[in-house]
Amino acid sequence: MQVNRVKRWVLMLAMCVLVAVPVTPVMASETKTIIHAMGSTEVPKKVLRVVTLFQGATDSVVALGMTPIGVVDSWAQPPTYEYLRDALKGVAHVGLETQPNLEAIVALKPDLIIGTKSRHEKIYGQLSQIAPTVMAENVYDFKTTLDLTAQALGKQEKGRQVWGAFQQRITHFHHVIKKRVPNWPLTAAVLNIRADHLRLYLNQSFSGVVLKEIGFKFPLPNENGWGVKLKTKEALPSVNADVFFIILQSDDAAVRQNYDAWRAHPLWQMLTAPKNKQVYEVDNVAWLLSGGILGAEKILDQLYQIYQLPNVGH
Repeated sequence: MQVNRVKRWVLMLAMCVLVAVPVTPVMASETKTIIHAMGSTEVPKKVLRVVTLFQGATDSVVALGMTPIGVVDSWAQPPTYEYLRDALKGVAHVGLETQPNLEAIVALKPDLIIGTKSRHEKIYGQLSQIAPTVMAENVYDFKTTLDLTAQALGKQEKGRQVWGAFQQRITHFHHVIKKRVPNWPLTAAVLNIRADHLRLYLNQSFSGVVLKEIGFKFPLPNENGWGVKLKTKEALPSVNADVFFIILQSDDAAVRQNYDAWRAHPLWQMLTAPKNKQVYEVDNVAWLLSGGILGAEKILDQLYQIYQLPNVGH
């Protein structure tokens, strides 16, 4: 009997608290409609507290001059990529990109969440109950990610400036590389070396999208998707290109040994890039993992270095 009275008292107290602290709805005049990969969402016109759930969104928010209040862990250089550490100093982490911690997100009280359909479609409903949530279609289309992020944050003008500056650098790159490389545009093979196979990245990978924007062509022009896995060295002729950009998956000895085995094969030696000594190891964070406009800028920086061209900076 005493227990029942206590339960009734607790329930009455909770109801009083709810009455005393009503939830104030966001007025329509205070929001804007954002169209995204999961439909449309009403987002506050002035976003102050944004949580980003994939690397490209984090990169884009920083590029737009804001600091997110929560980010997911980086794939390498944990917990945050070195090129973003200064900008993200002290920012909370909310788990993995593939499995964000919903409780941690709730605790941050965001007014906007940016995710991606390819990673977070199954938890979109739960995220939307926490805060207005917008989603990019995928993790590799860095221009779309920048545009969506700029719209959601109300920073479209800044977004146009960031993209315009990148395009100006590409124009300059074209101007100077044509003087150094007469057969521009080049075909480029982006090869990711794993411990047990090799991957050729194509037009639906981050590095592929960036290189296409810069003006490079690709092997297998009729092949769509992120790329292909090569498990046998007899497939090497399919990656033939003017230049190879090599991404070592990690510093693990097995990765380096596998790379040595591939490039020691006679078929490798017959390909255009190795024959002309146009094989370059590149930074795996910028070329594979960053996913955003700042990562694309770093790729362009490395291309300036590779071809020993005067860099206009950014």
